[in-house]
Amino acid sequence: MKTKSFLLTLMLILTSLTWAQSAPPQTPPPPPAKGAEHHHQMADMHKQHMEGMKADVDKMKASLEQLKANVAKISDPAEKARWQTNVDMWTVMVGHMEQMAKHMDEMGPGMMHHHGEMGGPATPPPAAPKPQ
Repeated sequence: MKTKSFLLTLMLILTSLTWAQSAPPQTPPPPPAKGAEHHHQMADMHKQHMEGMKADVDKMKASLEQLKANVAKISDPAEKARWQTNVDMWTVMVGHMEQMAKHMDEMGPGMMHHHGEMGGPATPPPAAPKPQ
């Protein structure tokens, strides 16, 4: 019985070693793009991202205008005040998104991506003075 167990174990080990050796080598991932090609890829990515952001902002503006039109039709003062608060909040949010999109567009491709790589982790904000 010991011999059969030993032979079975040996066969399993040899089979697994044979499969491991016959497996095709995995191809390494392509090296990152260099120079002008990398810059071009970053510019394309930035352009696509900006187009997506602008489309999202446009959709948000359209929804906000629809919300404003609906609020104008509400007759109950409490309900109207509640929905006007939503309109006010979304007006601020859409304005913020527009400013972010404008800022990112002005920064150009790669600026936000490289910021964290250049100097390591971001610098923490200064600590608030401790009360004495």
